[in-house]
Amino acid sequence: MSMPHIHIKSAKFPILPGEDEELINEGTYGWALAQYLEAQLKARGYDVPFVCCEDWGWWVQLEGQPYALGLCVYALEDLDTTHELCVTVSHPPGKRWSWRKFRFFDSTERVKRLDADLRDILDSDPEVEILGYPEEFPLG
Repeated sequence: MSMPHIHIKSAKFPILPGEDEELINEGTYGWALAQYLEAQLKARGYDVPFVCCEDWGWWVQLEGQPYALGLCVYALEDLDTTHELCVTVSHPPGKRWSWRKFRFFDSTERVKRLDADLRDILDSDPEVEILGYPEEFPLG
């Protein structure tokens, strides 16, 4: 089970200057959206120490959790044409193992709150169009 993707369309999140040099795999854009979400989540009280490029897209790290939790941001090489991106919470709600604490934690409330805040951030921005909440990866 995975979290639904939030599929959006917005010219607000273009390919940034220098982004190509940051990419691990060609065409895996989304840095502008990752930076935007970092700022928006910080404004809502989340501890967001960094964003970084991964081989599949961009990671928005969230601290203060007993287990690894973050946002996965995706866009493809035709971003400047389609303006389509998607984002999802990295793990579904439920029990999660913490290697730091060496026990299980119930992530349900944290993940549901993060997902609700993420949807509210994107839905309340007039420059962002929500295209849907598909279970399957909507790009490509």
